[in-house]
Amino acid sequence: MNHQINRRHFLAGAGALTVSVLMPGEKAKAWVPTEGTALRPKLDPKNLSSYISVNSDGTVVAYFGKMDMGQGTDVGVAQMVAEELDLSPEKVHVPMGDTATTVNQGGASGSTGVSHGGAALRNAAAEARLILSEMAAKSLGASPGDLVFNDGVISVKGQPDKKVTFGQIIGGRWFTAEVEWNGKFGNRLAVKGRAKLKDPKDYKVYGTSPPRRDVVGKVLGTQDFVTDIKLPGMLHGRSIFPPVAGAVPVKVDAASIANIPGAKVVHVKDFLGVVAPREWDAVKAARQLKVEWSKVKDPFVEQKDIYNHIRKAKVIKTGGAKKNAKDASVVEAAFKKAAKVIEATYEWPYQSHASMGPGCAVVDYQPNGITTLWTGSQKPHYGAEGVANILGLKQDLVRGIWVPGPGSYGRNDAGDASMIAAVMSKATGKPVRYQAMRHEASGWDPKSAASIHTVRAGLDKDNNVIAWHFHSKSFDRLNVASNESNPADNLAGQMLGVKPKPRKTYATPSESYKFPVKHQTWEVIAPMLEAVNPLRSSHLRDPLGPEIHFANESFIDEVAYATGMDPIEFRIKHAEHPRDKAILKAAAEKFGWKPHTKAQQKRNGDIANGYGVAYAQRNGTRVAIIAEVDVNLKTGKVWGKRFVVAHDCGVVINPQLLTQTIEGNIAQALSRATYEEVKFSKSNVTSVDWETYPILDIKDVPAKVECVLINRQEIGPTGAGEGSMRPVAGAIANAIYDATGIRIRQAPFTPERIKERMA
Repeated sequence: MNHQINRRHFLAGAGALTVSVLMPGEKAKAWVPTEGTALRPKLDPKNLSSYISVNSDGTVVAYFGKMDMGQGTDVGVAQMVAEELDLSPEKVHVPMGDTATTVNQGGASGSTGVSHGGAALRNAAAEARLILSEMAAKSLGASPGDLVFNDGVISVKGQPDKKVTFGQIIGGRWFTAEVEWNGKFGNRLAVKGRAKLKDPKDYKVYGTSPPRRDVVGKVLGTQDFVTDIKLPGMLHGRSIFPPVAGAVPVKVDAASIANIPGAKVVHVKDFLGVVAPREWDAVKAARQLKVEWSKVKDPFVEQKDIYNHIRKAKVIKTGGAKKNAKDASVVEAAFKKAAKVIEATYEWPYQSHASMGPGCAVVDYQPNGITTLWTGSQKPHYGAEGVANILGLKQDLVRGIWVPGPGSYGRNDAGDASMIAAVMSKATGKPVRYQAMRHEASGWDPKSAASIHTVRAGLDKDNNVIAWHFHSKSFDRLNVASNESNPADNLAGQMLGVKPKPRKTYATPSESYKFPVKHQTWEVIAPMLEAVNPLRSSHLRDPLGPEIHFANESFIDEVAYATGMDPIEFRIKHAEHPRDKAILKAAAEKFGWKPHTKAQQKRNGDIANGYGVAYAQRNGTRVAIIAEVDVNLKTGKVWGKRFVVAHDCGVVINPQLLTQTIEGNIAQALSRATYEEVKFSKSNVTSVDWETYPILDIKDVPAKVECVLINRQEIGPTGAGEGSMRPVAGAIANAIYDATGIRIRQAPFTPERIKERMA
């Protein structure tokens, strides 16, 4: 990719030739500007040059302050820029997640890659087009309104020979125009200029499907990952974690690793690790180092008691969405009028990211220059800020470079890896590559919190719902924040004595069901261990979406059957938003849904077959899913056989990549619904590998995933990275009921749990 480097990272020669400095491990990826090219202006969110430029060959560079996790977000952004410039998407290069070349747009977060990050670059491209048209009009002696843009060539309408290219107009130089900036960094960063966006009726690039750009490099092994970064004199680091959570090192015998070449102990306050010139020696040193740990009380309850612990624990924060009930008294008054009250409680376990590989980062601490972080985290700007904070440096003295890692989708251990590497690099005066071991990644990454959800519905004598109350009680959804900028939210920072700053927050269902009285509330409890907690909670893909909507959509089904209605008919009746009704109808039509008012319990020998529906919203995106499952009545095993997904995320930019993103969501959500549960003892996490924390196997993927993409060109993109995660567990649970007549109210839906419920 063409990649232009910030002023700080150039060596300039008399203004005639600018030579970029390649960072070790990056290969030859940086763009070397042509003769006569001026240095790039300083990154400034109010400057158009911070978002877009034109190369001498007429190709365009869109500087993306987010990154892609294998869904093709960069391709979608390229299409958005190309659409405004009437340019082939292949001619738009999208460097991502480098603090030296991109403004902080929040990294990957909240399915905002296209909806927010891409929108800013689209506005920048529209402004660039306006400026190009003004420059071309002057050059060609024509009115801007008489110009035609066609794949990097601007010509006069009716006079095709009267033309000029992007490269001829501005190639190799920088836009100097200012844009209007909303004053926010991160996900909410927005810019706009004088230009109007293209009318949807004129779209040419939207709706096409250029392929992902990372597949070849990943398949052929030519793509660099963060684990491949190598620097001269680099050391390899490993952490030493306590055998009992909460214990700290009181005595460390450095002599116990004296026989390992170059191995050294890094011990700062309660932070403990080892480094060595060779990675295997660092692994051996971590295993061999003799440490005496403080004696502490076991911090956790027995795993079997976790839901009782949540029920009984003291509440530290409450919140919710009151909807049309002003307070709890209104809700209770409505329930007292009910002829019948239905209630159910649903339980969801701790879950781990279980990324494909452990977190890794490289930090080269330079006290008198630029400290550099290479990270596979989804938030490289915040990661660089965190490294600066833990090292006591100014933010502009730390450069963060995103390099593809082994996975993320939330706050996994990649953020911890960055700060651990930073502490080790400062302590040793050498660049340090830190990589966790599998048991550390699974054991010590932030988890999604265990939770319980109780739902009540009050019915009148005619089976109409007159009162509805959804209530969650859980550990904090953000015991540690997801953006990685604060050492208080990081293992290394907490080991160095920085006090955690939990956010004490949760969430409520996102849908448009309307009932006469509706109330949604939540309660948060304190963590079982305050700091350096292997069960600390943070964001996992679609934070809280699967568990909340597993409960909400399972209960919607229960109430539908209790009122003698078909589950889809009940949802359509009560969903207030027309787009929600539309996706439910679209899913039903595609699936071939047959209305029913009780579990159908179809049998073929030992196999029970059934189907169920669930729907949810996410940040403006609407998704309805119908799941068909087979349940083996002898073994209890559930197979998610077929999924039909009706998906409305506004305008569809790239149908193929959107479909593939949905398919990935289905697979991961199916894994979480049927397999994933963090196991722990009273002293530590015990599910630390693929045996003890299994995930969906290739043999268990669905036979078919069918997508109905509802393209609303009049609505901007609202995000697709997480929306179709949300309803999957609820749809599966409802399908299990349809197949067996048994309600499963605790996840995951393992064979053991299914057999227990059937018994």
